[in-house]
This record gives sequence, structure tokens and C-alpha cells, in this order.
Amino acid sequence: MRVNRMLLSTTLVVVALVIQVSVLARLQLPGAVPDLVLLVVLGLAMVYGHMAGAFIGFGAGLLADLAPPADHAAGRYALVLCVIGYLAGLVRPENGKPLRSASGPMAVVVAAAIGSTLLYALVGALVGDTAARHVGLGSLLFTAAVYDLLLAPFTVPLIMWLARRSENDPLAESQSAGGADVAAGWLASGTGLRIGDQRGGLRLKAAKTRAARAGRIKGVKRL
Repeated sequence: MRVNRMLLSTTLVVVALVIQVSVLARLQLPGAVPDLVLLVVLGLAMVYGHMAGAFIGFGAGLLADLAPPADHAAGRYALVLCVIGYLAGLVRPENGKPLRSASGPMAVVVAAAIGSTLLYALVGALVGDTAARHVGLGSLLFTAAVYDLLLAPFTVPLIMWLARRSENDPLAESQSAGGADVAAGWLASGTGLRIGDQRGGLRLKAAKTRAARAGRIKGVKRL
């Protein structure tokens, strides 16, 4: 992977892990915990592709395995996020253009939340960890999907925008530089392109207005 990808991915994963451990895990919400690290992996994978998504997912999962207060075997969540990152990267269009519909990324978030919970429970069952049985797998699946879906509009579009900026992608220039604008645009059109297009149209209209005004002034001076 490129250096800028590695720097951005490492920074986002570390920040997400700190927030998840120090804030989200302490909210004591019923069922699962909102998985901010998972959303970071999804956002990066949908821009960088499946191979980068697998590497980022493995690294992010390994950090989560080692971060306190982890109470499971190291490598368990790394395997889960490696698979999820690979599969999420397959959603990336072959031409590299961003997804224009919010339904696609939202479906990816829900599928990843459910899939990661199931895969984590499956790996735990293979190594003798039956904690999911006592908590209730159905409750974990439902709450994980709901929490991640509610958190996704405020995180995934911003992560995708940052990933495109790090790649010097000209498509990112048409998107908003603010996190709130990007989130609103993602909810409306996928990744904020509609907001960028509207602003570009307004700039073009303003330029035409200035040109017409300058022409009228020149005409008056000639008279």
C-alpha cells in the first residue's frame, strides 16, 4: 500500500479505537457496542478496494485484540475484520468512481455489522468461547446493526472523503470539506457528490452572471 494510505489508515484506526474503548464502550447500551473501528474499515475498503481492505481490517482487528480491556484470544477480531474488509472492498466500482446512492453503503454497513457479529461468535465457538450464548445472539445481531447504521452517516462518508483526498482524487475536490456537509450529502446521494455538483453549478451560474454584467457595463461605456 502507498505511504499516504498507511498513514491515514493507521491514524483513523487508532483514533476510532480510542473513541470506541474510552467512550462508546462506557455508554452501557443494551446489547452490542457501536463498532467505530468496523465503520473505519468499511469506509477505507470501499475506496481502496478489497486487497487494501483486507490488510487494513487485519491490522485494525489486531489492534482491537490487543487493546485493553480485551478478554479474548489475540487474532480473533483480526480474522473477522480481515474478511469483512475484503468483502467490503469488492463493492468498490471497477472504474474507481464513488457510489452515488446511499442505499449501497447502508446495505454494506448492515451486512458488515451482522456478518462480523456472526463470524466473531462462530470463531468464538470454535475456540470454546460461549459468551454469545449467554448474552443472546439475536439481540447482539439486532443491536449491532442498529447502532452501526445510526453511527454510519456521521463517520463513513467523512472517512471515504478523507481516503479520496489522500489519493489526490479529483473527484474528492467536488465534495464538501466539512464533515456535516459530507454526511448530509451521503444520506442524499451516496458520498456527497450531489452537494458538490450543486455548488459547482452555482459557481458556473455566478460566473455567467458576472460575465453578462461586465458585457452590459462595456456596452454602456461604448455608448
